[in-house]
Amino acid sequence: MIYNDQLGNQIEISCTPSRIVSVVPSITELLFDLGLGDKVVGCTKFCAHPNKPYLTKSMIGGTKDLKLEKILQLEPALILANKEENIKEQIEFLSESTPVWISDVKTFDDSLRMIEQIGQITASTKLAAEVVNQLNSTLKPKNPSIKVVYLIWKDPYMTVGGDTYINDMLNRCGYINVFSEQNRYPVVTLQQISDYNPDVVLLSSEPYPFKKEHLKTIKSVLKNTEVRLADGEFFSWYGSRLLHLSPKNS
Repeated sequence: MIYNDQLGNQIEISCTPSRIVSVVPSITELLFDLGLGDKVVGCTKFCAHPNKPYLTKSMIGGTKDLKLEKILQLEPALILANKEENIKEQIEFLSESTPVWISDVKTFDDSLRMIEQIGQITASTKLAAEVVNQLNSTLKPKNPSIKVVYLIWKDPYMTVGGDTYINDMLNRCGYINVFSEQNRYPVVTLQQISDYNPDVVLLSSEPYPFKKEHLKTIKSVLKNTEVRLADGEFFSWYGSRLLHLSPKNS
C-alpha cells in the first residue's frame, strides 16, 4: 500500500506493520491508545506516557539525538516521526532503509488527521475514529476573547507565534495570542509583553519547567496582568494526550 505522510511524501508499506518505532512522545502514547502497545518496539527517553514505555521498550535516544544504528537493529516495519521534533538528516538516514511516516501538526485539525492516517496504516481505523470523536467532544472551540502570552522558555523568554499548534490550541480555548503575527518561537522581553498589555500570561510546564518562583518574578514586572502556570502537555501534546488531561488552564 502507498500512503502519503503529512509532508506529502509517499510511503510504501507492504503489510500492516507489526514492529513500530516511534520517535515522537505524543505519537507513542497515541499508539498505546489505539491498542498497538505490543507492536511498539522502540521509543525515545521522552516518551513518558503511558507509564514510561521507555522502561519496557528499547530506548532509542532523545527526539533530536536518535540512536540510529540501534533503531535499525530493531528491524522496524514502520518509523513514526515529526517534522519539528526530529532532526531532518537523521530521519532521512532512517528512511533509506525503513518506511518513515512524518507528521506535521500545526493545528488541532492536523492532529485529528494524523490520528486518522495512523489508524489507516496500522489497521486501527475504528479506535482512531473513536479517539477523534472523543477529542472533538473534549475540546469544543470557544470564541477567542482573552489576550494572552504563552511563555515556553526563560533566559531568554520565548513565546509562540501564529503558525504553531500551541497557538491554535490557545484559540480553541478562548485566548487571543498577542504574538500571533510572528512565526515559530520568537524571543521576547518582559517589557515587550507589558507593551501588549495582555490579560493573562501563561507559563508552560515544558519545555522549560516554569515554577511558582518564576511566576512571582514575572508578576512583579507585569503588575496589571494575571500570571498563571499552565500544563504544557495540554497545549502542546497533539494526539490523544487531551483525553487524559483536564483543561485546567483553558
